[in-house]
Amino acid sequence: MQGSGRPLHAPHSTPALTAGKKNRARYHLSAYQTFLAMVATSLLNLTFLLRSIHTPGSGRYGYAVSNEFTTAPQAVEANVVRGSPGVSKPRDNHVPIGVTAGSDSGNSPYTTAALEKNPHLGWQPLVRHDSPFSWRACFRNTTSDEATRPTGCLEHDLGEAPQVEKNWVPDVTMLHKMALYGRDINGNPFPPTMSAELCENIGETGEDDADANKEGLRASQISPIGAFKSTAVTIPSNSGHGDFITVPTPRVLCLVYTMADAHANRIRAIRETWAGGCDGFLAFSTESDPRLPAIALAHRGPESYDNMWQKVRAIWRFVGHHYSEDFDWYYIGGDDLFVLPSNLKAYLATLAHNEDADPNTTPYFVGRRYNHKKTGRWNGGGPGYALSRAALRQFLAVMDDEKICFSGETTSKEDVLISRCLRNLGIDYVDTRDDKGRERFHTRQPGWHYNWSPAQSFWPKLQLGWTILQGKDCCAPDSVSFHYVKQPSMMRHLQALLYGCDS
Repeated sequence: MQGSGRPLHAPHSTPALTAGKKNRARYHLSAYQTFLAMVATSLLNLTFLLRSIHTPGSGRYGYAVSNEFTTAPQAVEANVVRGSPGVSKPRDNHVPIGVTAGSDSGNSPYTTAALEKNPHLGWQPLVRHDSPFSWRACFRNTTSDEATRPTGCLEHDLGEAPQVEKNWVPDVTMLHKMALYGRDINGNPFPPTMSAELCENIGETGEDDADANKEGLRASQISPIGAFKSTAVTIPSNSGHGDFITVPTPRVLCLVYTMADAHANRIRAIRETWAGGCDGFLAFSTESDPRLPAIALAHRGPESYDNMWQKVRAIWRFVGHHYSEDFDWYYIGGDDLFVLPSNLKAYLATLAHNEDADPNTTPYFVGRRYNHKKTGRWNGGGPGYALSRAALRQFLAVMDDEKICFSGETTSKEDVLISRCLRNLGIDYVDTRDDKGRERFHTRQPGWHYNWSPAQSFWPKLQLGWTILQGKDCCAPDSVSFHYVKQPSMMRHLQALLYGCDS
């Protein structure tokens, strides 16, 4: 299978633009339909107003209602590519950015039956900004003591997590439902509206004279294909005539491993940025919190970085037991991962179509491949990797076999061991570069890859056999993921640049 992943994708803007034309045609309303839509919108807004009046200062389950989010959420509507995010035009600080997405275009997911099944569906924490407040303070203050950080950074305690039953199985689709609807249960935008200050130049320590990530995104022309709400993607056909076809987007479950002390910062940032673009999302942690959702799993050995292999084995066992029939692909990574879900889905759809394969019957192992003279070749865990449903089934069948899958090992190198295990099953990694050799899955932030030079000697040692492209060619326009996004505020900055800022 090595190398079967490229060339796979046409220039990144064409599929989205093609889908956009169809989208506009699909939503072209007659005058009468427009009148009905306006009436429905007014009734829905009145419902939200009456709810807030009926329960002043609190949400449906006692959580305080935020009055910060009274305008539209970030731009995630329709199949619109935002172009070059690096030339975004900053607006006044704290002026919300985005367009209306979802609340007026579908039925509410917050039905009585849905809330009886999952009472935390639609939950969002209270948001209160310091006055005056600047997002730059969130970058400058790197202390882990949340008491010293501005409340506007959205990294403070979420309050005591609700208790869950012993055999609780999380509703992994809750964030996707909220993102599709575009509102939380109190009528506030979801994903939440972001400040326009996040569109300005912001370096890793909050400086405004250099923004390597913005420069990298702009130079490589990285942008989302489609949007959170897309249920189909337009991809190159196999005809050889340069035409395109529209296919359903694959169903993807996104999994993140983390710790309880990251719930209020990194996991919250992921939850409020890219997680809703996945068809399912679940964090595996040291404590359960059904609001996120996050679940604590027991596994062999201690809870430590040096025992990541056993934690990841427990994750895959749980996923296989509860969700193996619900999704086409299963994507996993750490809590310092930034993902463009629509790009991930578009790439996976293209991969399967080009090989006339079904991920439910054909095993795939997709991510960022590495090769080292001592370790051999593997898909790195940092940028995240995806298993097709068929690959997951084959792995689960032998995961406890010590000879095939090294089930008794205690090591941090979970990515190396699962790569060896799958290779023992005849499942090798996919070469996920585009037709120009540009990478889609990235080990660091966009600016790091854009500014990389051969003087950073450790990098080529992990890439034996491949050429590392520099500058704007470091990253494919339809890039999927960026690792080592340690700051929650940087997660929000990247989301703003890609989805919400003027181009």
